[in-house]
Amino acid sequence: MAYQAWWSREVSLRLPSPLTELVDDRLSRAGVRLLLKRDDLIHPDLPGNKWRKLTYNLRAAREQDLRTLVTFGGAYSNHIRAVAAAGAYFGFDTVGVIRGEEHLPLNRSLAYAVDRGMRLTYLDRTSYRDKHAPELLALLRTEFGKHYLIPEGGSNALAVRGCAEIPGEITEPYDVVCVPVGTGGTLAGIAAGLAPGRSALGFSVLKGGQFLVGEVERLQRAFCGSVTTNWRIEYDFHFGGYAKSKPELEAFIADFATRHGLTLDPIYPAKMMYGLFALVEAGHFLAGTTIAAVLTG
Repeated sequence: MAYQAWWSREVSLRLPSPLTELVDDRLSRAGVRLLLKRDDLIHPDLPGNKWRKLTYNLRAAREQDLRTLVTFGGAYSNHIRAVAAAGAYFGFDTVGVIRGEEHLPLNRSLAYAVDRGMRLTYLDRTSYRDKHAPELLALLRTEFGKHYLIPEGGSNALAVRGCAEIPGEITEPYDVVCVPVGTGGTLAGIAAGLAPGRSALGFSVLKGGQFLVGEVERLQRAFCGSVTTNWRIEYDFHFGGYAKSKPELEAFIADFATRHGLTLDPIYPAKMMYGLFALVEAGHFLAGTTIAAVLTG
């Protein structure tokens, strides 16, 4: 699918994203069928839920005639990378408000963002926790002028709208959609877009991610005015927290690559897939269940 930007060049997006079946003896023994929704292949610089979350926000910025995007993220944030890429493709100026102090040389993620024209500014961790305070938002307006503000991780009502389109692209019969959860936006959208009789299962990549229930509920209310009851979140597969890992996760990633020729991103999809296989082994899913797992990139 080619997406024609309003003041930039055409961008080639792989939409709908591919749907493939994963054949694995561990699944077959349990009588479970697994489909992979390859959102990671939508675009090299705008993969997965990053494009889903940004698409309607970019349109809103255009409609409001706001030519600067401002957003928040950590030093290794894939969201920061994606906003920088979107700015370069679609003609926006971009600003990344980064948690913590500046460290030079820049890491690969921040160097990528700067290479694509993003201006970086930094907030100490105490100030960053209050990043939505009116005083800070006023300072951002003073420093960067009129702009379109995208929240950390990109999750807002328009992001939920984009993610709600995912279930409609799954053309094979299925029972459950699985997705990794960092801010709750993708899970909120998927659950809102599900047909009756289907459910969504999220895997928190954050330690202490129980607060995500409230975030999913908040985002669903913002999007559709109510909260659905067709979803839940698993909290036991974070491996120490965001961007953290443990030897068993690294071994799973290596084994998965050997079995299937696919290297899972360790921050999001790998944790979901590890948890999914663990639940299958524990008999969590009835024989005959078909699962669609979204690889968000």
